[in-house]
Amino acid sequence: MSETTQQPYTFRFHGRSFLALVLKPQMPTTEWLAEADKWIARSPGFFSGKPLVIDVTGLSLTKRDFEGLMSGLMIRDIRILGVEGADPSWLGTSLPPLLTRATPAPPSEDVKPACSPPPTSDTTPEPASMLIEGPVRSGQSILFPSGDVTVIGSVASGAEIVAGGSIHVYGALRGRAIAGFNENPDARIFCHRLEAELLAINGYYSTAEELEPQLRQRSVQAWLEHDAVKLATLA
Repeated sequence: MSETTQQPYTFRFHGRSFLALVLKPQMPTTEWLAEADKWIARSPGFFSGKPLVIDVTGLSLTKRDFEGLMSGLMIRDIRILGVEGADPSWLGTSLPPLLTRATPAPPSEDVKPACSPPPTSDTTPEPASMLIEGPVRSGQSILFPSGDVTVIGSVASGAEIVAGGSIHVYGALRGRAIAGFNENPDARIFCHRLEAELLAINGYYSTAEELEPQLRQRSVQAWLEHDAVKLATLA
């Protein structure tokens, strides 16, 4: 009769990076939450299903202020997976964990840095742009934080494009276009026909109600100027 040796179970951890949207509240937080209500009303479901981090670095908050802010976000169904800049004593088991940004360790004085090996031929650089050959349909969400997004087609109402760089739409833009996702104030939005629900660059936005009537259904570009989204027709 043979004996079978059972392998012990291994409990392992892995380090991994994930992309998340970062919310940066402003004081007073009650007014900031009121602005969040306007955003939710104009873009229902925008925060749904997205990983979110809240950064309160530099805000003059008390523990009570912070708890009120987190409660306000929860009431609005804005789920936060991590917190930056908060006092660690404010966080309990019912609140998201405190996140810290990684900083490089200082080099050791008695160890010389090794020479970096030359890049291998199979190393594929991260693309700086994304090309979508076709329409973006209602309910679709395109997220590309590395650079520009170009759509050879239209963007339907209820769809959204989030890009680290600029957004180019060679068709009707009826959904939401969010450029400069990675704090890029130089990003722009271009579209062949403007019918957008929302335009945003580097966190500043303009809604459909705020668009000038003479710009609708025209070829336009949008850019950021003095913390405001500006629009003009393309010649």
